[in-house]
Amino acid sequence: MAMLSRAASSAARRPALLPPRLLAARAMASSLFGHVEPAPKDPILGVTEAFLADPSPDKVNVGVGAYRDDNGQPVVLSCVREAERRIAGNLNMEYLPMGGSIKMIEESLKLAYGEDSGFIKDKRIAAVQALSGTGACRLFADFQKRFLPDSQIYIPTPTWSNHHNIWRDAHVPQKTFTYYHPESRGLDFSGLMNDIKNAPDGSFFLLHACAHNPTGVDPTEEQWREISHQFKVKKHFPFFDMAYQGFASGDPERDAKAIRIFLEDGHQIGCAQSYAKNMGLYGQRAGCLSILCEDEMQAVAVKSQLQQIARPMYSNPPVHGALVVSIILNDPELKSLWLKEVKGMADRIIGMRKALKENLIKLGSPLSWDHITNQIGMFCYSGMTPEQVDRLTNEYHIYMTRNGRISMAGVTTGNVAYLANAIHEVTKPN
Repeated sequence: MAMLSRAASSAARRPALLPPRLLAARAMASSLFGHVEPAPKDPILGVTEAFLADPSPDKVNVGVGAYRDDNGQPVVLSCVREAERRIAGNLNMEYLPMGGSIKMIEESLKLAYGEDSGFIKDKRIAAVQALSGTGACRLFADFQKRFLPDSQIYIPTPTWSNHHNIWRDAHVPQKTFTYYHPESRGLDFSGLMNDIKNAPDGSFFLLHACAHNPTGVDPTEEQWREISHQFKVKKHFPFFDMAYQGFASGDPERDAKAIRIFLEDGHQIGCAQSYAKNMGLYGQRAGCLSILCEDEMQAVAVKSQLQQIARPMYSNPPVHGALVVSIILNDPELKSLWLKEVKGMADRIIGMRKALKENLIKLGSPLSWDHITNQIGMFCYSGMTPEQVDRLTNEYHIYMTRNGRISMAGVTTGNVAYLANAIHEVTKPN
């Protein structure tokens, strides 16, 4: 009996013998994806991963592209809390139409094109709810590839890294145009204008409406007017990515000025809107894609095609974020509160820019840091080299992307002096 028990135990430890047919199937399955290599880490999201893994009590994350309060904590706006209170238990969660929430789209168009826009009244705008700004860009990129297959997209150098991924995966050929001037830490306007002039007539250009990511460098109003004029001469199509309306200056009307200039000049435009930054709805993926058409009939056709593109991608956009946005923008009291809160966020960012510059000057830095306050929006393009950024991480536990982009949202009154000292140490001449 004991011998039988030991034999049974030994048999249980041995791997079961599978029939040849199953062994062959298992081998085929294991090799089917054997060629798949791990994807490279996202240059932005990887910063946060490294920050979270660092046990240092002095660590600072100025890589995150999300607003933080002066204690470094995520913020939910009071207007959002009130909108959610009104939603809870009072509204159903049925599917939205493929094009999304009509109310949210209506309010988004007023925000981008103007409260009394004639284009809205004439129903010349094809618009759909999108999965934040990323989804809006991707929908447009696929629309461009499907209906203008021979076109290409001109993207600024530098730009938000995901822009390249979006148009690449939509199989739209890409070219770049000059934007940033490294020596001045400002706009290379002459280079930009030359590239606009030299591009083939009717080219598509991706433009940041305000708070250019990653540089924080925007054209002046007069420069936007010159850009618009040259676009008209060349018959170029401007596609605006507007991820920071209201969040840049604190005034949504001011931040939409570039779009309004192009509209005044008679351009047809495309626009991607996001409520991630200006309402703090990062995880709700609330956005809007709009395309200004020649007439109402064309707008109906374009919208129908945008919906058809969305259908196999995600079928319907999410409802909760759309409800929050439409309730806030459609209620005068809540909209007023939102305008106050978004200005508060913008003002804190502007204040941190000023504080960082002042601390660097007090430390006796021989370098010019005027670009910190000349730039606008969430990001400061510091001009630091990848090697200097590596020193910040290795010696001071300060995390940012290696292009030297500082997220000013991560700068607080508690860490600004420490950050300034570290930047001074890695940038001062030997």
